Amino acid sequence: MFGRLEMRVLDALWRRPNGASVRELQGDFPSAAYTTLMTTMDRLHRKGVLDREKTGRAFVYRPRYSREELETGAAARAVGTLLGHGNAQPILSWLVDTVSEHDAGLLDELERLVQAKRREKEHDR
Repeated sequence: MFGRLEMRVLDALWRRPNGASVRELQGDFPSAAYTTLMTTMDRLHRKGVLDREKTGRAFVYRPRYSREELETGAAARAVGTLLGHGNAQPILSWLVDTVSEHDAGLLDELERLVQAKRREKEHDR
């Protein structure tokens, strides 16, 4: 969904609660041309990820979503797309394998979340 430079821009803006203009952010990107940074921030604005406000002759950009909100939304869209194509078993197997290889503690957390969701569903019946 996002390129490497777009993610770096978002990371830089998440560290600035008051937002930043292209010029203010340029110090974080010494190898990127001003126009490249400006285009990237404009693209993120058009994607609906950044808000911007005109301040003098420049725009000040702020993230519209927190990192967690953005990651959760991206994951939900990806999983929804995959599940919409039929058999969910391979996806679930891949998820369990990937989680267990990354961190065994996460596997316990995944199991806890599944059990909590089951209890919630049973309670709603």
